[in-house]
Amino acid sequence: MDTEKIALLIPIISVLVTGAVIIYAIWTQNKERLAMIEKGIDPLKFSRRPANQKTVAKWGMLFVGIALGIIVGALLIHYTTLSEPALMFSSIIFFGGISLLIFYFTIGQKKDESQQ
Repeated sequence: MDTEKIALLIPIISVLVTGAVIIYAIWTQNKERLAMIEKGIDPLKFSRRPANQKTVAKWGMLFVGIALGIIVGALLIHYTTLSEPALMFSSIIFFGGISLLIFYFTIGQKKDESQQ
């Protein structure tokens, strides 16, 4: 087979396999819940815990920081002669860390104060 045909088949097969795994996981979860209902057990007792809003805020701020790092890294690569991989990597890490520090000093400390 040509390498072009193989290169085309790889993403197609990976998407199909990923979809099959997701469908199987949902099907298995549904069968498990039906078995719990048949035995008289409430499946809501075993459901996932609700999302913590502070955790969601932390992840949101981290991803915004990473996005800013990518943008700033691209701008710095365009306007300077510094090494591209090092500049992009350090920019992403720097802005991701800054966003986590902002989270800690704004929202995270309120959580620590309420626990004391």
